[in-house]
Amino acid sequence: MTELVEHGKLFIGGAWTDPLGTDRIRIVSPHTEQVIGSVPHASKADVDRAVAAARTAFDEGPWPHMALEDRIAVVTRIKDAIAVRHEEIARSISSQNGSPYSWSVLAQALGPMMVYDAAITVARAHPYEEHRQGALGPILVRREPVGVVAAVIPWNVPQFVAAAKLAPALLSGCTVILKPSPEAPLDSYILADIAREAGVPEGVLSILPADREVSEYLVGHPGIDKVAFTGSVAAGKRVMEVAARNLTRVTLELGGKSAAVVLPDADVEAAVAGIVPAAWMNNGQACVAQTRILAPRSRYEEVAEALAAAAGALVVGDPLDPATQLGPLVAQRQQQRSFDYIRIGQEEGAKVLAGGGRPAGLDQGWYVEPTLFGDVDNSMRIAREEIFGPVVCLIPYGDEAEAVRVANDSDFGLSGSVWTADVEHGIDFARRIRTGTFNVNTFSLDMLGPFGGYKNSGLGREFGPEGLGEYLEHKMIHLPAGHGTGA
Repeated sequence: MTELVEHGKLFIGGAWTDPLGTDRIRIVSPHTEQVIGSVPHASKADVDRAVAAARTAFDEGPWPHMALEDRIAVVTRIKDAIAVRHEEIARSISSQNGSPYSWSVLAQALGPMMVYDAAITVARAHPYEEHRQGALGPILVRREPVGVVAAVIPWNVPQFVAAAKLAPALLSGCTVILKPSPEAPLDSYILADIAREAGVPEGVLSILPADREVSEYLVGHPGIDKVAFTGSVAAGKRVMEVAARNLTRVTLELGGKSAAVVLPDADVEAAVAGIVPAAWMNNGQACVAQTRILAPRSRYEEVAEALAAAAGALVVGDPLDPATQLGPLVAQRQQQRSFDYIRIGQEEGAKVLAGGGRPAGLDQGWYVEPTLFGDVDNSMRIAREEIFGPVVCLIPYGDEAEAVRVANDSDFGLSGSVWTADVEHGIDFARRIRTGTFNVNTFSLDMLGPFGGYKNSGLGREFGPEGLGEYLEHKMIHLPAGHGTGA
């Protein structure tokens, strides 16, 4: 029996504070369907308090004006504390959203450490002041913190996405209100403890679990200078609409329907070994998942057979069991969504090559078998719409030009991969795909480079100097002629 985790306070401006409302969020295990915890539901009045604290800390406090190395010291302590508590963090997240524990250790706990570490490296090398010779005389270009940030994160990889926003925001000197999803708020309490122990100054960080209505209030608050959002396309469009009322800056990391392209010369065994964890990662609940697999007709049957066997061999079960490779989906609505798309795919004429139902022996919990559709046409809904579950499409193609067309024929453009015996040719193929990140014979996400999407996959970038730049304003200072030249 899992111990019930209950919290009574909110983390506002660095202090544990009684909520102004009485509503609570109940967290339900996707494995047992039982309540495993509850936290206060932040109200609009709580948002007002958090924004006021962040505004004061930014406008009047020392944080934005600290030496960079002092802010780096605080962020380093956050990273080091996550290392100490990484198993606790992984278990907390897996119990809430169904991520397999072995995957959670890597992506939900150690992954955020890598994000903080990479952001520190980038921050140290960033040019915060730069002298230039302008057309009319010398100029000084400064990069200054954007201000108060509303960081709205999803339930699928909460600490990873929190780190992607917190690390550059804190390092640049911003203050932050972090809004976790109501499906997975428990791990944010661990983060709050870590932030306090790391010495994050008063007012610099608040953490407010809440639903969509309160999120919208936060995003539209006139005290917010920037919104950093990760979530669905529909929610991202709404965030942009609400933020536009105040001309609030927005970065959006949204959905994907990424293509993994197997070229005719590929080693199929190696390609399948790389594609399967990228396709069904986190139970298919990942924006970068390779959910469209393109195979040449000349080798289609070979690829289909290998993929179906690999999908069927995935171990499905209790997310806290280290042997589990695929856990339950986060909520019953997500399970039903996958089942609905499986039905739609069959009605459209696609063939189920693996899975397609509830796993045998798992009558409780929001489980869906790892499912592979074959004979998929790229015009089908299962190939065009983000399912966010363990449902993957195998699409045949003729020549390479068709593979490029199909890969690019999507409303999304977040990730992708190509599998080939010729790496240089793979690089050339990558140049022709309109997507924000791409992989040649591998699948990874490097935090020292820019991450983000084309088309409906979002606006702006996270990670690397490009990601840090999203939290900085550019100021030009005109200087008198001859300044700095000794004249």
